[in-house]
Amino acid sequence: MSGRGGGQRVLLGDIGGTNARFAVLHGAELEPIVHIPAAAHLQFTDALRAFLSGRERADAAVLAVAGVVDGGRCALTNNPWVVDAAELQIAFDFSRVRLINDFEAIAWALPHFSGADLCRIGGGEPAADAPIAVLGPGTGLGVAAWLPHGGGAVLTSEGGHATLAGASPREDAVIAHLRRRFGHVSAERALSGPGLENLYNAIAALDGAAVPARNAAAISQAAASGECAVCRAALDMFCALLGDVAGNLALAFGARGGVTIAGGIVPRLAEELVRSAFRTRFESKGRMRAYVEPIPVNVVMHADPAFVGLKGLARSIFA
Repeated sequence: MSGRGGGQRVLLGDIGGTNARFAVLHGAELEPIVHIPAAAHLQFTDALRAFLSGRERADAAVLAVAGVVDGGRCALTNNPWVVDAAELQIAFDFSRVRLINDFEAIAWALPHFSGADLCRIGGGEPAADAPIAVLGPGTGLGVAAWLPHGGGAVLTSEGGHATLAGASPREDAVIAHLRRRFGHVSAERALSGPGLENLYNAIAALDGAAVPARNAAAISQAAASGECAVCRAALDMFCALLGDVAGNLALAFGARGGVTIAGGIVPRLAEELVRSAFRTRFESKGRMRAYVEPIPVNVVMHADPAFVGLKGLARSIFA
């Protein structure tokens, strides 16, 4: 061990379906964050060894993983990797390994974001001492909440896998199409990178439109440029459904402190969300409209938001 306090080196990791991101926290200093494509390694331990190769050893680890953590172990939801704390502790001689859900890490970061890290989409001022909900479309759809009680606590959730509901005959038809393909249609089936692709393909099929295969980035680009009506329709539906689900989470968590949207694909879509039906759908809660109207929504523009939460959590654990 390098010793407690400023001398200890703690490995931080944000392990998602597409990328693994690593950095070492040395005292109060966070060393540069390194992104490693998940597809480059068959196992998580291989990716971790690649990162640690040639570096001074780390004493402990705090890892945020995109999946359910059960008994210090996580089989990632959108990635074949398995991350096991006990295995890592032995293999890399860590004194301690802490695994948390990836959106737990982002939830821990919520009180620490500054104005420059956020893009506001409507609402008023956040209520003091009230929960803040966070959801994040990326490879999947993460959901969590930060609670202000007792100095702060985080409620983790698998809310991204809750059943998706439509609010119009058009959305109902798209969801029915997806149901024929997937069986259960969760929010994540539409509100993620693959979800945008699902919406695009479903709309094309329903309209009998012959369109080329496109990934989420290409759909967004073609929608913005106006070159593809199906892409435009898919992105508009994505923004509307995201507003609906975000408003549902505001109600479910009592998130009068705000709703925050993070995730890999959202910062690139912030302007789309502002001019879309997102806010209208967020507030369209019938008799509870007056409850949700004042709630601010913020899009996280920080490049690596999970590390803001991981850094604070690691410093509290290993202080």
